[in-house]
Order: sequence, then structure tokens, then C-alpha cells
Amino acid sequence: MALDGITVKAIVTEIKDKLLGGRIMKINQPDDNTLILNIKNYDTYKVFMTINAQSPLMYISNDTYENPKQALNFCMLLRKHLGSGRVVDIIQPGLERVVGIKFEHLDDMGDLCTKFIIIEMMGKYSNIIFAKPSDEADKESPFGRLQIIDSIKHVSMLVSSVREVLPGRSYFIPETQDKLDAFTVTAERFRTVVLAHKEPVHKALYMIFTGFSPLFANEICFRSSVAPDIVCSSLSDDEISRIYQTIVYFMTEISSGSFSPVMVLEGRKPVQFSAFDLKCYGEPYEKRAYESISTLLSDFYSRKVAFSAMQQKTADLRKVISNLIERDVKKLDLQQKQLLDTEKRDKYKVYGELLTAFGYEAKGGDKSIKVNNYYTGEDITIPLDKDLTAIENAKKYYDKYAKLKRTYEALSKLTVETEEEIEHLNSIMVSINLAASEQELVEIKEEMIQSGYMKRRLKNVKGTPKKEKKFQLKSKPMHYVTNDGYDIYVGRNNYQNDMLTFQIADGGDWWFHAKKMPGSHVVVKVKEGELPDRVFELAGTLAAHYSSGKEQGKVEIDYLKRKGVKKPAGANPGFVVYYSNYSLIASSDLDLVMEKGELTLLSE
Repeated sequence: MALDGITVKAIVTEIKDKLLGGRIMKINQPDDNTLILNIKNYDTYKVFMTINAQSPLMYISNDTYENPKQALNFCMLLRKHLGSGRVVDIIQPGLERVVGIKFEHLDDMGDLCTKFIIIEMMGKYSNIIFAKPSDEADKESPFGRLQIIDSIKHVSMLVSSVREVLPGRSYFIPETQDKLDAFTVTAERFRTVVLAHKEPVHKALYMIFTGFSPLFANEICFRSSVAPDIVCSSLSDDEISRIYQTIVYFMTEISSGSFSPVMVLEGRKPVQFSAFDLKCYGEPYEKRAYESISTLLSDFYSRKVAFSAMQQKTADLRKVISNLIERDVKKLDLQQKQLLDTEKRDKYKVYGELLTAFGYEAKGGDKSIKVNNYYTGEDITIPLDKDLTAIENAKKYYDKYAKLKRTYEALSKLTVETEEEIEHLNSIMVSINLAASEQELVEIKEEMIQSGYMKRRLKNVKGTPKKEKKFQLKSKPMHYVTNDGYDIYVGRNNYQNDMLTFQIADGGDWWFHAKKMPGSHVVVKVKEGELPDRVFELAGTLAAHYSSGKEQGKVEIDYLKRKGVKKPAGANPGFVVYYSNYSLIASSDLDLVMEKGELTLLSE
């Protein structure tokens, strides 16, 4: 997921095509780590740069940003010097994670001057540097001889012994530890260097070449059909040749600007991004292609922020539900063990009856009595308390029977209640996993409060009584449409499920649900004529995908007309019953269906 030199090359290729010849219209600095250049070149482009240590980035953005009331010093300096400066070049040295934007502008005397904004995207060492050409600098850089005017972050010798980044100092790029240039390396040189390494091949690749990341190295191994964990010295000549040819292929694509940006997702979680298709990722991951690297980066990091925010917001709910499920599972296990013990009750009843009938045969002090069991016709030995009479022993067995019978009846009811509560809690956990907005989390929390799993916190002004607002469902089920025009709705939590099944759906609509497991209610709105078989399959896929059985790949789905679905009085939200249904086995691979264009998500 880290930004590598390959992705930076894709960024430079895109912004160079759009920005060359453009003029700066506005410069903003929302915070200490972020710089935004508005550049007009026919259209106006917003170049977003950030040196956040976790995700240093540069791309063309369409987002809006809140700026401080008073501009920061670095921003004021850039405005003073660059005003309406024109972009004349954008440079990336090799595959370094460094980009220099070269500007021309007129100074106070009307003379043409050159300046550079250089962004270094190197994790915690990231920086944005403002520099100018200088004959006094004694170190040649890919941008020519430069002198630092200022930078967002000042780096003194106390911080770094490699170089100072301070006004007046010479600018240079730190050495890349003798790494190879993938554009110019020969096959023989590559073979020599690789065989000299004692590391696994995937690790060696990003250690050998400038700009390669672990992700890109793994992709090279995958496309070369070479196991990434093989030690370099064990590679055959054929394997080395395949790896080299794969590198040559990528370098050719990069040189021609032929990028194919892609994002990898695991459910809603953004996992990776790359300037090229990541063939090393298959199921259960989803891959989404993008037309531009900027669109990819913007979408990836916005998704990442949203996903992280949702994870934080759901953490407390998940913990409460997990603890309750764990508690109920333990309780159910204990109840079932106690229920197992009550199976002796009928035996004690028989003992009591037989002692009442044949107890006269027992003698005082006997520890047992052998009588004929008239229920089976076989002889049976009944243990006795030698200090009690036969009738007293019979009463003792009757009492045991009565006690176990009461226990059985109570536990039979309690186990059902506990199983229903576990089922309800699991359905809430599925709802949490499916939640896509804060409003849906509010609804899930409301369900937990109304079910007694959480306490409501009421805010009140001192001296006034606390008032509880009436709950109103604001979110709506997801809406899909098939390529032949059938509307399919999917509930994302139990309140949505109830609304979908009993308010949105008509009696003649088709209703789908994963068999005997928590999941979404799915409704297909009918039109004239019979529902095509493929629509049944698509609705089944949605019901499988939005259920707790998603990871199984294949899920059994119950389906029937909505009029056959009933809600028992006093039942938990989302709980329904039905007594006659059809079944189908559906794939949970929704991504494949979406890629084929058989379904379109209209509202989420």
C-alpha cells in the first residue's frame, strides 16, 4: 500500500500531460503537511500534495479543503515568488519518489526567473522544498544546481547527518544505496546481482532496484511464475530470465505511459493500489480499475479514511455484541448440559410406580429390589435407601421425577430463548459488518437499546425531565437493478429488513433469505409475466453475499412470495417465519456478477 516509484511515475505522466504550460491561479496550505496548487491550463486543476508520514501523496484532486484564516508562512512565501508562475517542466529522477515542478515567473524587476517546488514522498522523511537555480551549489542534482529557499520541514544536522534542508543550503537527493536502474540494467548484470543475494527473490527485487516496492516485487514473481520465497542463489537460469523479461515488460509499459491503475478491496476495506493490474490478487479480493492514477489515489484514501472511521465507530458495538454472544454461548452450553441431566426423569417415575406396586416384596434394610417392569416385560433392579421403607423410597423417586420435570420444562423454554437471542445478536453483528453510514450505526445502536443490550444515554438540561425521542428509521435498503430492468432491494440491518419486507414489498413480490443463518432480506419487485430464472439466481447471489455465510462461496437460499412471510407478535426486528418455500444454491461472488454488468447498484 506504500507509494512506490512506479506509482509516482504514473502520477508524473498524468500531471505532466495536464499541467505543462499552465499558470498558477491560487496557492493554499490547509495544514503543516499539505500544499495545494490551483493551475489553469484550459481547465483548472487542483494539485494536492501531502507529506503525511503515513501516506505521502501527490495527485490531481477534485475535493475541497478548508484553509486557515491566516495563511501559513510557507504558503505566503510561495505566493510572493510564484504569483502567476507558469509550469515549464515536471521531473522525476529515475524511479525515485521525488517530483520537481519547474516554474518560470517574472520577478519584481520584470526579469524571467526559474523556481522549483520539489515534493519528496519518502515516509517520515517526506518534505516539500522550494528552491532556485544556483551557480554556488557544488552538488549536481537531476534538476540542475539548486539552492533551497525554504521548505515545509526544516532539517538540521542535529536531525539528519545525511543532509540539511535549510534556507540557503544546496539541494540534492540522498544516495539510493547503489540500487540499480530498472530502465538500463542488462540481463547479465541483473543475473550477477540476483545470484549474489541470499535473500528470497521477492525481497531481493525491491532491495536491488530503485522505486520497487514489496507489492510490485511480488507481482513480478507472480507474473514470472516464480515462487517469491525462493532464495536468489537457488534460482535457475530460466527463472532469472523470466523475471528479467517481466521487468523489461513493465519498464517498456512505464516508458510509453501505458498504466492501468487498480485498487484491491476486501469487502469494503481498501487493501492495495497499484499503477498496474495486480494479477497476484484473486478471490476473495475485488479489483476495481480506474482511468487515472489520481482518481484511484483519491478514491483509495477516501475509502481508507471512511473505513477506518467506521471501524472505530463500530468497535464499541462489536465489543458489546461479541461479549453478549460469548456469554450466551456459555449459558446455552450449561443449559444443554443441565437439560441432558433431566433425561433420567422418566426412569425415576417408573421406579416410583414399580415400588408402589411391588414394594411389599422388599425387606427392611434391602439396598435394592428386583421387580418386573410391566412397561417392557423385563426384570429391573431398583436401588433403595436401606433406612427408608419401600413407600418412602417410592415417594423419593416421585419427588426426583417432579423436580427434573419442572427443570426440563423450564430449561426447554430457556434454551429456546437463549438460541433466539444468539441468533438475534448474530444478525446484529452482520448488520454492523454491512453498515455503510453513521446513520445505519445509529439504527443498530437503537435496536440494541430497545432489545436491552445497551442503556440509552439521555442528555438533559438541569431541572428538566429527560425525554426520549421517538425513533424514526432514516436509512433505506440498497437498491439494485438487473440488466433486464428488475428492481432488487437488500436490507442492511434488521430495521431495514422489516421496512423492506412489510412496507416496500407487495404480497406478490419474491422474497429471499439465506437458509438458517443471519443475513439480509432481499426482495425482487415483480412485473408482468414470470420472473426470469436468471433474476432468481441474481437475487440468490445478493442474499448469499449479504449473509454470514458469504465466505462459504455457495449458500442455500430460501425464497417464496412475500405474502408467505409472517412476523410473530413481539418478535425481534428482522425476525420472520415462513412455512413453505423453494430453495436454491447461490454463489456469494457478487463481484463477478457486477463485472459482467448483470447488476447495477443504484443507491447504497
